[in-house]
Amino acid sequence: MIAAAFLIALGIYLACGMMFAIGFVFFGAGRIDPHAAHGTWGFRLRVMPGAAALWPLLLNRWLCGVHEPPEQSDPHRRAAVPHSALRAPRSL
Repeated sequence: MIAAAFLIALGIYLACGMMFAIGFVFFGAGRIDPHAAHGTWGFRLRVMPGAAALWPLLLNRWLCGVHEPPEQSDPHRRAAVPHSALRAPRSL
């Protein structure tokens, strides 16, 4: 009984995801990521399964009008030295 309910819910989730993914790869991907606006058919086919799986997150970004991918923020990125500090020392 619980397994059947889980599979039905999963099927509904994936069906909604596939319907969302079709519209997203043609219209939404270019709006939330400027590099995706000029994507090829191969790119769109490769993005479709991920868009179907992550459709609630992508729908939220699409509706909120987010136009740039998020900036990476992790300990490694925060500890990175800026390029200006990596210049060679001046010779005397």
